Amino acid sequence: MIKGRYIMQNIQGKVFVVTGAGSGIGRALSLALIQEGAKVAGVDLNEDSLKETKKLAKPASQSFAMFVANVADLEAVAALPKAIEHVFGPVDAIINNAGIIQPFVKVDDLDLEKIRKVMDVNFYGTLYMVKTFLPLLKKRPEAHIINISSMGGFVPVPGQTIYGASKAAVKLLTEGLYSELKGTSVRVTVIFPGAVGTNITKNSGVDMKMTDAEMKEASKKQRSLTAEQAANLIIQKGIKKNRYRLTIGKDSTMLDRLTRLFPQKAADLIAKAMANLLK
Repeated sequence: MIKGRYIMQNIQGKVFVVTGAGSGIGRALSLALIQEGAKVAGVDLNEDSLKETKKLAKPASQSFAMFVANVADLEAVAALPKAIEHVFGPVDAIINNAGIIQPFVKVDDLDLEKIRKVMDVNFYGTLYMVKTFLPLLKKRPEAHIINISSMGGFVPVPGQTIYGASKAAVKLLTEGLYSELKGTSVRVTVIFPGAVGTNITKNSGVDMKMTDAEMKEASKKQRSLTAEQAANLIIQKGIKKNRYRLTIGKDSTMLDRLTRLFPQKAADLIAKAMANLLK
C-alpha cells in the first residue's frame, strides 16, 4: 500500500502517451514533456499534424514517436501498447487530451450522428485508452492517468450541450478512477481548461458563423490562454504536484467557484454570453 501524497517529481525518462498530439494542447504538452526529459508517444488521427509536432520537437525528435490512430476505434487503441513499448519500453503515464466539439446548435437541432461522434471521441476514446493501458500502468513503480475534461464539464454552455455532457462524463470517470485506484501506484488527475487558443473548431469540422477577426476579438475578450501556457500549467501544477483536479485559466477557476455556490446564476451567465452564437 502506498501512503501519503505520491508525487511524480521527476518526469525525466518517463514514457508518456499523449492523444491529440498533432495540434493544440496535445502538441504543446508533447513538446513541453520532451523538454522535461520525457519520451512521448504522440497519438493522433492526422498523420501530417503528427509529423509537424515531430519536426517541432527537434533536436529531441528521437524522444517523440508518432502513432496514427483514432481513439474512438477500440481495435486501434488496443494495438497501441505493444507498438509503443517496442519503441520506448513500458508506458508510465497517459494524457487523454484528444477531443472534438459539436456544431454550435441546440440539442433539438443536432442530429444523432454528430452526437454519437462527440461521445465516441471525447468519452469512449478516453475510456478505451484507460481500459487498454490501466492493467499495464498498475505494473509500473509509479504511473499517472491525466484526463482532460473542460470548463464545459461542470457549467452548461448552450450550443455545446452534448460536448459538455461528454466532458462531464470524463469528469466523473476520472473521479471514480481516483477512488478506485487509491492505494495503488497509479495517480489520477482531471483537468478543466477554460478558453484556450487552439484549432479545435477546425479539427472538429465545425463551421463557425464568425469571421476570423471576430474570432480573434472574442478570444481577446475571453483572455484565452495559449496552448503552451495551458500545457505548462498542466505539467507543473497538475502532473508534478499530483493534483486531484485542476482548473486552467481564470475563466475556468471563476466559473468553477461560481457554479459551486450559485449554479443557476453561473448557467444564466454563460447562456447570456452565448446568446449571439445561437441566433
